[in-house]
Amino acid sequence: MNWALETIIKLLRPGKSLYRVLLDSVTLSDENVKFQIIHEGNKVLLQVEIYEIEGNIFRLKIDEASPLRPRYKVPDVLIKEPTTQRLLISHKEAGILVLSSVNEDYKLRVTANPFQVELQSKGETVMSVNSNGLLYFEHLQPPPSDRKPTAQNEEAASDSSKEKQEDLGLWQEKFGSFLDIKAHGPTSVGMDFSLHGYDHVYGIPQHTETLLLKNTSDGDAYRLYNLDIFGHKIHEKIGIYGSVPLLLAHKPNRTSGIFWLNSSETLVDISTKAVSLPPVLPITAKQRAVPLTDVRWMSESGIIDVFLLMGPTAFDIFKQFAQLTGTQALPPLFSLGYHQCRWNYEDEQDVKAVDAGFDAHDIPYDVIWLDIEHTDGKRYFTWDKKKFQNPRKMQEHLRKRKRKLVVIVDPHIKVDPSYILYAQAKEKGYFVKDRNGQDFEGICWPGSSCYPDFTNPDVRKWYADQFAFKTYKGSTNILFVWNDMNEPSVFKGAELTMQKDAVHYNNWEHREVHNLYGFYQQMATAEGLIRRSSGKERPFVLTRSFFAGSQKYGAVWTGDNTAEWSYLKISIPMLLTINMAGISFCGADVGGFIGDPEPELLVRWYQAGAYQPFFRGHSNMESKRREPWLFGEKNTQIIRKAITERYVLLPYLYTLFYRAHTAAEPVMRSLWIEFPGKMETFDVENEYMLGNALLVHPVTEKEAKTVTVLFPGSEEIWYDFRKFKRMEDAGTVKIPVTLENIPVFQRGGTVIPLKTSAGKSTEWMIDISYELHVALDAEACAIGELYVDDGHSFQYLHKKQFLYRKFTFHKNILSSSPRECPICHKTAEVNSVLHKSEGSDT
Repeated sequence: MNWALETIIKLLRPGKSLYRVLLDSVTLSDENVKFQIIHEGNKVLLQVEIYEIEGNIFRLKIDEASPLRPRYKVPDVLIKEPTTQRLLISHKEAGILVLSSVNEDYKLRVTANPFQVELQSKGETVMSVNSNGLLYFEHLQPPPSDRKPTAQNEEAASDSSKEKQEDLGLWQEKFGSFLDIKAHGPTSVGMDFSLHGYDHVYGIPQHTETLLLKNTSDGDAYRLYNLDIFGHKIHEKIGIYGSVPLLLAHKPNRTSGIFWLNSSETLVDISTKAVSLPPVLPITAKQRAVPLTDVRWMSESGIIDVFLLMGPTAFDIFKQFAQLTGTQALPPLFSLGYHQCRWNYEDEQDVKAVDAGFDAHDIPYDVIWLDIEHTDGKRYFTWDKKKFQNPRKMQEHLRKRKRKLVVIVDPHIKVDPSYILYAQAKEKGYFVKDRNGQDFEGICWPGSSCYPDFTNPDVRKWYADQFAFKTYKGSTNILFVWNDMNEPSVFKGAELTMQKDAVHYNNWEHREVHNLYGFYQQMATAEGLIRRSSGKERPFVLTRSFFAGSQKYGAVWTGDNTAEWSYLKISIPMLLTINMAGISFCGADVGGFIGDPEPELLVRWYQAGAYQPFFRGHSNMESKRREPWLFGEKNTQIIRKAITERYVLLPYLYTLFYRAHTAAEPVMRSLWIEFPGKMETFDVENEYMLGNALLVHPVTEKEAKTVTVLFPGSEEIWYDFRKFKRMEDAGTVKIPVTLENIPVFQRGGTVIPLKTSAGKSTEWMIDISYELHVALDAEACAIGELYVDDGHSFQYLHKKQFLYRKFTFHKNILSSSPRECPICHKTAEVNSVLHKSEGSDT
């Protein structure tokens, strides 16, 4: 924890900003509007740049006008430099600068003294910036020992505090026995944003918290700082494995977003209150009380680089964020099947026995996983010579059974000069350095370890090359990868991670790049898997640590959860929040990683996981074995049914992932996203929509006999998905439940494509026919779609080899027509990918 950051956010209170705009510095170009602001206390100049980006996005950048050295600007997260639109100056007088957007819907009203920006849409203020005067910018200064005494040095230590910068406490911090030396001094930045009319805010994963973000006025701020927290507690605002600095605000007629592009430790403070507005008409003397949410961001370093996403709908926000950071990678079809994992499957015989167990018990599955014990002494890219003597033969065995293997590849590399990976990285200077220029060494699973500097593009290329079949001995093209411990995890380190004063590529300190470390490892791994197939095959990479844009490289999971009912319950809002942040391919360890679930909990977790994007059972080495058939015949039967339902649903799920990939629509959705005008949905976190057609209500209470389901929208019709029975009641309804399954409902007006039966794995199902579930709305109409391709290659992208159909039921006629790709706007008809004509049942 950066105590200085924590102190600043607690001590700095709202008030009049000490910054004012120098209006004579305003310059206008096709790209942006620039001007300078000055701090009335220390006289430091900051450069402000405002951009309008295509698609209702505004960007605000603030940096020092003349820094002693460049400040860190996050690279590689934006997929390209955004396309800008020219802003116009429509008013400039009496201390006010008004900027108009090209489409004239939006205006930015800049007040000079104190500096403040109001963002208006059609005359209504949607968001204001620095209206609480909390713009904070610690400018770079020479170390106290190098400083010549001047009047300026005697000024305030920070922009709004009178502590003196000479205080060495600002240049170094102690965390237990660890000393963090800030080579360039304190460099925190912060800004406040007021969201007008909003009292529901979401996002900023990852926390074990409720869907609706809480007011932090009386407690801790939400922290974004990737950490390895084993058995994380529930309802804590501490940062865990991943960070996406994207916040969404929603009210019935509008959704807005704030994307704070900063990869250092970040705190987010939220305060919601009611404010009084003057009456609309003079006749009514009463003032109106409307909600206002203040959100304040504070980061340890870098610059202020923030994107204001103006929606106006939630789906617009998702597209805007994807326009900046990319869409969800289209997963290979096998990865949407069921994954069986454990720390650890012991040896080749154990792998074969578990694989045979699924067939013996008639349970579909696609992938078996190997944790760290499969390696030679925790040296990644190797195999234990006794337990895995012939890994290629083992993989050929799995291949014949149409299944895949995932192995773990953590970032830490064992310090061992005879280990070729270590020797190469050492020789090339590819490890992160400590503050004295030596290779940073920390303790992790292998013992003493060094950490590749993934921020260096040469290191990423070298790392990607390690996945080549000729280099990674014993690997085949059915082997895929799991990146764990990549926060990075450093045992015995401060907060179990790398020291902030470690040094990366281009001499940037670790504090600047911390939240990007796992993002970069997954990027390099995914590139390695693509490259080993000469660019032909889609990769599958699961990562524990993530950042904005991680969706481009694969899947994430919620980390080391516990086998308790409360963890099953909290997994739903956690996954919904990650989906909102652009990462649709996410899941929680079924059954809980730590401990031993009682059979009922395990059954309920399988039933929930079957209707979530990433579906993997996983457990700790201290846990008892928990393959799905070990809990008695009745429970085996129920788990088999849940997994089979998943496999039958795959055509719908794969189509949803295609929409996520091409149109940035989340696969798993909070109810308010589908029903934005229904206020009763705004805080619902115990049920969710899978796509736009299925309402899923997992059972998260022990021995539950009923669950209370909210059917949103009085005009909507809902059907029991399994029984084809129309639900008679609307609103909040008590539904009886048994252990056999969880409530799932289909929305009227939708068509869901399914397979007629499940196979042993996804590859066994190519020749199984399709059926359509048509659920009629009040007008006796329904629409839906089906996307099909070969399930594994990039041919859908490079050769347009896919089938994409729209189904319409209208006037008692079911019709099918080609749909165009949302990206290339082309239709493709490649019937060969189906291998069999579609069946259809209604």
